[in-house]
Amino acid sequence: MYERKTIPNLNCGLDLIGEVLYGKWKIRLLWFIHIGHKRPSELQRKIPDASRRVLTMQLNELEEHELVTRKIYPVLPPKVEYSLTEFGKTLIPVITALGQWGDEHEDRLRDVILKQAVGSDLDVPLIS
Repeated sequence: MYERKTIPNLNCGLDLIGEVLYGKWKIRLLWFIHIGHKRPSELQRKIPDASRRVLTMQLNELEEHELVTRKIYPVLPPKVEYSLTEFGKTLIPVITALGQWGDEHEDRLRDVILKQAVGSDLDVPLIS
């Protein structure tokens, strides 16, 4: 697992939330756990672009930050389920607000992101 070489800057709430939610899939993981997808295989199906290894690492980080809990059932094969902690549940209104903002500005955001993606493709020299 990644070991930080420098002490994080934790001077304000934005720094703190960045430390806790930094990771491509963490917000989606929290949302999907909130709506009832609790097993790692279910989460993998909901986020097929993410590798199982990355999802596991980000779930472990969410657990370390006390946003989710992992329950391991003593059965064969092993069964694992994740759930939000009470602390994790406090993030759901924030995630909901972010999602609503994204929905309200969907067209503009999509245009900006696609322009950036197409623009970066144009910077790559063509090999003939």
